[in-house]
Amino acid sequence: MSHQNLDLGTLLHEKGYRLTAQRQLILDAVCEAGGHATPDEITERVQQHSPAINRTTVYRTLEFLCDIGLVTSTTTHGGHLAYELAGNEQHHHLTCRICGAQDTIPHKLVAPMITAVSKAYDFQVVQLTHLTLFGVCADCRAKAE
Repeated sequence: MSHQNLDLGTLLHEKGYRLTAQRQLILDAVCEAGGHATPDEITERVQQHSPAINRTTVYRTLEFLCDIGLVTSTTTHGGHLAYELAGNEQHHHLTCRICGAQDTIPHKLVAPMITAVSKAYDFQVVQLTHLTLFGVCADCRAKAE
């Protein structure tokens, strides 16, 4: 997802923050990855433009951007964290434990489950950014047969 059509400065300002040069570089790196990018991949991209920005700054900024809802994180194959720009439509993932393939599933398929869990456990879900379900994809199951 591209952020070129978003006014990130305005979005941050509305939340009470500034769009710093570091935040811009990190958001650019997340977007350039074209999907889920690990912190190391993001750091590498950022350091191509500004070698002075270290891994700690990238991690802190990614956490901040997740907290304010501009970026989301998920767990990928192998248990690694990956980040992507938050879209207008919330989505979740199916991840194959064998080949690592990921499919995106719309939130509307997950929403009834969240409602049922909330009722069953008398628990109010206040934020659900990404849900990743791990399993085995059809291709890998077919190869195993």
